[in-house]
Amino acid sequence: MRFTDGYWMPRAGFTPLKAAEAYDVDVREGPDGPQLVVTAPTRVIERRGDTLNRTVLTVVFDSPAEGVVRTRISHHDGGLPPRPTFGLAPSAGHDVQVGTDAGSGWLRSGRLTVRVRRGAPWSVEYLDGEELLTRSQGGSVAYVEEAGGGRYVHEQLSLGVGEHLYGLGERFGAFVKNGQTVDVWNADGGTSSEQAYKNVPFYLSDRGYGVFVDHPEQVSFEIGSEVVSRTQFSVEGEFLQYLVIAGPEPKDVLRRYTALTGRPPQVPAWSYGLWLSTSFTTSYDETTVMSFIDGMAQRNLPLSVFHFDCFWMREFNWCDFEWDPRTFPDPEGMLRRLHDRDLKVCVWINPYIAQRSPLFAEAAAQGFLLQRTDGSVWQWDMWQAGMGLVDFTNPAARQWFRGHLDRLQDMGVDSFKTDFGERIPTEDVVWHDGSDPQRMHNYYAQLYNDCVFGALRERRGAGDAVVFARAATAGGQQFPVHWGGDCYSTFEAMAETLRGGLSLAASGFGYWSHDIGGFEGTPDPRVFKRWLAFGLLSSHSRLHGSTSYRVPWAFDEEAVEVARRFTELKMSLMPYLLTAAGQAQRVGTPVIRPMFLEFSGDRAAATLDTQYMLGPDLLVAPVFSADDRVACYVPAGRWHSLLTGEEVPGGRWIEETHDVFSLPLLVRPGTVLPVGARRDRPDYDYADGVELRCFALQDGARVRVEVPDTDGAVVATFTVTREGDRLVGERSTGEQAWSLSDGTRPGTAAHADASTSRLEVQLPSAS
Repeated sequence: MRFTDGYWMPRAGFTPLKAAEAYDVDVREGPDGPQLVVTAPTRVIERRGDTLNRTVLTVVFDSPAEGVVRTRISHHDGGLPPRPTFGLAPSAGHDVQVGTDAGSGWLRSGRLTVRVRRGAPWSVEYLDGEELLTRSQGGSVAYVEEAGGGRYVHEQLSLGVGEHLYGLGERFGAFVKNGQTVDVWNADGGTSSEQAYKNVPFYLSDRGYGVFVDHPEQVSFEIGSEVVSRTQFSVEGEFLQYLVIAGPEPKDVLRRYTALTGRPPQVPAWSYGLWLSTSFTTSYDETTVMSFIDGMAQRNLPLSVFHFDCFWMREFNWCDFEWDPRTFPDPEGMLRRLHDRDLKVCVWINPYIAQRSPLFAEAAAQGFLLQRTDGSVWQWDMWQAGMGLVDFTNPAARQWFRGHLDRLQDMGVDSFKTDFGERIPTEDVVWHDGSDPQRMHNYYAQLYNDCVFGALRERRGAGDAVVFARAATAGGQQFPVHWGGDCYSTFEAMAETLRGGLSLAASGFGYWSHDIGGFEGTPDPRVFKRWLAFGLLSSHSRLHGSTSYRVPWAFDEEAVEVARRFTELKMSLMPYLLTAAGQAQRVGTPVIRPMFLEFSGDRAAATLDTQYMLGPDLLVAPVFSADDRVACYVPAGRWHSLLTGEEVPGGRWIEETHDVFSLPLLVRPGTVLPVGARRDRPDYDYADGVELRCFALQDGARVRVEVPDTDGAVVATFTVTREGDRLVGERSTGEQAWSLSDGTRPGTAAHADASTSRLEVQLPSAS
């Protein structure tokens, strides 16, 4: 939201009252430890009379975790505690140092220091050691009065020369957010506009810090767009609270941020396999479903999950959790038959109850639906006629909703697609727990996904719960997996989908998926085949559309071969993918990684948004054109194609032509890549027959490789050393067969049975 007319003048109807000076700086003890408290009048105090009839802001600094400084700017503090709030997890016992002197006050937490200069003009610096990260300068902090009665608080933090900002949730426009206006407000707007399903008030800077605005309601960001040298963020109300999070590397920022807001949990190994959907409005019954499954099996296409979209329930009844008896007269038997085919089952749900559903009257009578201020049920006709909205702030409503999920799990359902949750009303409504409707709009997705994910986790156990979610906000990464929403079936939509996934990854989300081929319309076969490679080189992979089926043979037989090639490739990469997922669970580094996250020191990586890293060691550059040409940037070093073994010298841009069975899939220099022995399923014994493929190890290099089981626990550990013209592999744990190879030369391998703990490979002299 903009408050100025150009640089000099306030916008008509707005009166900004800006912090003019740090009048005094005090040290106090707060509920979370020591605080630095600053009194900031909106005029320089020159005489006693200046203290009268004056708006004064109070700015409080403290530290909820090491390397994190929280800043709270407030006007009037007498308001009721706001609800809901993000469930942050502060750390206990970290060292916080605070002090004042004649010229300033300061608070230090780990490597991060905030320093406030006494007097005028207003000046606050956030430093990593002695290196300036960002600052709040004169005119940055303001309380703004609107002629119509609105009240806002804003902060402006400096943008350095050459600095790039990322994140703010899933955003489909330009990946680098500089120059953009971003309103953090969940909306069902597709993937082709400034709206987003997953809005997160957190941005990440390639200067090695992040900023989290601790407000679940709408936060408006002006990123070098109102003042080109500053990032402004504002909220309506009497206070603004934000956290500056230190690095020094972007990965370190995500580690600290996800420690506060929650880390992605482990998801089941079977969820990494291929998901096939009925698609949205297509006509289907059990015969149709089984024909798809038989078709996949007949064509040797590995399939792990079958998903039933909306019309598994009766029209006009969503969501009543009842199978449509006209098309599914024997749902328990059908689910059993699907399980007999070694498939998991996912079904679509949403948090709305249509008036036609028998559940509507029941939920309304018990107060389980959101109410208007007059006590009536809030209803509208968008999506489902007369639908109400489940009030997840009501514990009894949550239990009621979970009871229906448990009933479906008892029938054999393994997962839920938690669709919708963005169109949450804010006017003339009352939540059961008294939550502020503005703050509940974005936060609703958190309660919805928590309820569903919790139902799965309670029944299936930790590590075997997974949803397919669309809406989210800060902390939503705790309830995976999330997919990119409704995109068109074009190359352009494929690229905007990737930008959304990269922005979500920069916002702390560990897993990500999207509709292979696009959702709206029917893709050209070329688009579909290119999207297959992209989708199967994502953490999770689903074939889904709106009005047309997405079985590969509906396009052409070449699409079948492409689907088989990349599905089998993904299955063989499961030891590597689960290791990458373990990093998301332990330290918050996502599986899909923007290039700047892995190569923060390479300025060329700062703006890349048509390629990404899959885990730490695989560079993926999807092909977004019908002419088969693709350009990508390869960082420094001797990279190699995983598909051909061909060397690709780095430190430069490359432009290549690839048929539909190929794309730039490059292995980072110095990598030992664990490749599984099976290509037909995602859940198998990864250590048994694992191949350790070595790429451009330098003489004397020593690489430790851990191979997990399907639960993520390490079951085999290897050490690979380059000794001159030899590769030497040693197994320190595990008792399975394994092999060691020069990944740049297919066939250069040594194999061992379970009794062999050491292998050597002679490298050709040309290496």
